[in-house]
Amino acid sequence: MVKILIPTTRPEDWRKLLADPEKHWKRGYSAMATAMSWEAAKGLPPEIATIMGPNAELLLAIPEHKVPLPGGQRESQCDVFALIKVRGKTYALAVEAKVNETFGPTIEEWMQNPTTRRIERLTYICALLGVSYPPPPELRYQLFHRTASAVIEASRFQTDAAAMIVQSFSQDNKWFEDFEAFCQYLGGQAVLGKGFDCLLTDGRNLTLGWATGSKEFL
Repeated sequence: MVKILIPTTRPEDWRKLLADPEKHWKRGYSAMATAMSWEAAKGLPPEIATIMGPNAELLLAIPEHKVPLPGGQRESQCDVFALIKVRGKTYALAVEAKVNETFGPTIEEWMQNPTTRRIERLTYICALLGVSYPPPPELRYQLFHRTASAVIEASRFQTDAAAMIVQSFSQDNKWFEDFEAFCQYLGGQAVLGKGFDCLLTDGRNLTLGWATGSKEFL
């Protein structure tokens, strides 16, 4: 994990951090939209601040932040990881950005060839989120490991709480139903533009939300 970070001054500074800077850096796609959104905000993008609450303050943001998970060499790569302060409490926030991209394979598809490492990883994530293993096969694996990233970093940075927000620039909220199903599994009801809270096994609070970004960044 990289521990020395260089500040950005413009959206293009985010490009070199992508897995494939040529393929992923395009107008109308999530990587560029996210960079433009966060750089323009000079803090938390307003749609994310609305979910997190009044006077939510960005302490720092890290683009393309990688979080190690057990059961393999590939980390969970957050589009943005941020430390924020809300009403005197600190949060570790993992952001999953979307435009038209799906959330990837379902649990059933990801576990089609269940190696020992994959079983170890999914078992660990389920324990972290306080749910039973195995989770429902129709849920999206990406939502599990991105949420786990927030919880892991909350523990590492010793924040008061964790949060995972989908920042979607799709103006018709494409794939919201997948997020909704994930939230229902964790015991909450997803509502566009609002967050809901659940309690983690370590006693921390976890906030989940769907934020719709401005079309000006597409």
